[in-house]
Amino acid sequence: MSAMQTILQILAEAAAERTATHKRVRSLDSLRRDAEALPHSGFRFEQALRKDDLAFICECKKASPSKGLIAPDFPYLQIAKDYESAGADCISVLTEPTQFLGDDRYLAEIAAAVRIPCLRKDFTVDPYMIYEAKLLGASAVLLICAILDKSQISEYHMIADSLGLSAIVEAHDEREIECAAGAGARIIGVNNRNLHDFSVDPNRAAALRKYAPAETLFVAESGMKTPADIQAARNGGADAVLIGETLMRAPDKAAKLNELKGCTA
Repeated sequence: MSAMQTILQILAEAAAERTATHKRVRSLDSLRRDAEALPHSGFRFEQALRKDDLAFICECKKASPSKGLIAPDFPYLQIAKDYESAGADCISVLTEPTQFLGDDRYLAEIAAAVRIPCLRKDFTVDPYMIYEAKLLGASAVLLICAILDKSQISEYHMIADSLGLSAIVEAHDEREIECAAGAGARIIGVNNRNLHDFSVDPNRAAALRKYAPAETLFVAESGMKTPADIQAARNGGADAVLIGETLMRAPDKAAKLNELKGCTA
């Protein structure tokens, strides 16, 4: 088993353990009732990605397994507001606590502070986490083909649909894209980071775009650092890009986002 697969499995197991702990505090039935009592979210995340030009999903991320601590100073609310003011279409918020140093409260506070939709970026391994995402204020969840089978993806997607949440189904090769499409994915993301050796190929998503249905919203994730990388994603048929580390390492995140978008302001 590769190092990244091992980390993925560790992250999935940690998410399952975290969820089991949460269930001892609050039952699934209780959580579901409260989530279903909230207004339907209207698939705001998908709507934000359906635009004539490339949509930008900007990430609030303190750390990662491959890079360690990225942002020792992490004023996440200000970061999110800077993204919004600079024209981000959506915000991705890490809630995974062990490797990414995320926290559910980051998402809850950011979602309450901005007007644009937020993705709960976590390792979804249980329906419980989808209902949690709804109650935290998320407009979307992440489903990863490498840790879920087709039936789980389909089930989790239907739960998200019932709440008005969008789902990015992340795939890493042609087979996983086929699985995602077969499970009903309306948004497919391809991670430019290789799961085996952590190397990044900013053209990976573009190379796999042809395997996803034409009507699917397609997100290129990770590894894009320059306006040229963004243009390559655009030329490769991406509808959106997810930018994390490049923005998190920038002293002026709004200026960096404007640079990536090709703006001079």
